[in-house]
Amino acid sequence: MRIVAGRHRGRELIAPAGRDVRPTSDRVREAVFNILEHGLTWHGFVGARVADIFCGTGALALEALSRGAAHAILVDDNAEALAAARRNVEALDETANVTILRNDATRPMPHPKEPVDLAFLDPPYRSEAERPALVALNDTGWLSPDAICVVELAEADLFSPPTGFQIVDERRWGDTRVYFLRCPAA
Repeated sequence: MRIVAGRHRGRELIAPAGRDVRPTSDRVREAVFNILEHGLTWHGFVGARVADIFCGTGALALEALSRGAAHAILVDDNAEALAAARRNVEALDETANVTILRNDATRPMPHPKEPVDLAFLDPPYRSEAERPALVALNDTGWLSPDAICVVELAEADLFSPPTGFQIVDERRWGDTRVYFLRCPAA
């Protein structure tokens, strides 16, 4: 697993052993970031604040930082995943630009200093954690009024966004389905 583009392009990332963490493949990550850069109307990565919810290795947030995001918040409740994410952050010398938070993302979380412009949600497949996590993020002020949320699920998982969230794009790659959502206006 590597960073696909930007200033950290080609740098390797580590993942914990076992099946508890399922990193987004390089191919899917590259496609998602291409859509974010060229297929959606939003202000882009430069200077953006990003949240990587159910972060696992932190690859999605680190890819965003590599492409110019200013700050990333990595959230997971798995200690091994957060340890791997922390090692990846340190290896890329991004410690000053990252906040790591051990928390169950389906429950209210501490309010960030500033809301995020982009949130990645990659919950364990078939966990149905994406809806409560989206609601928690929105209800606790994590999302800026024009934020984009990217939700990665198993291809077979059913998904309907919480009230106020609008699906603006949906893609499928193998056994993975990705939804791009506009967040409710403030």
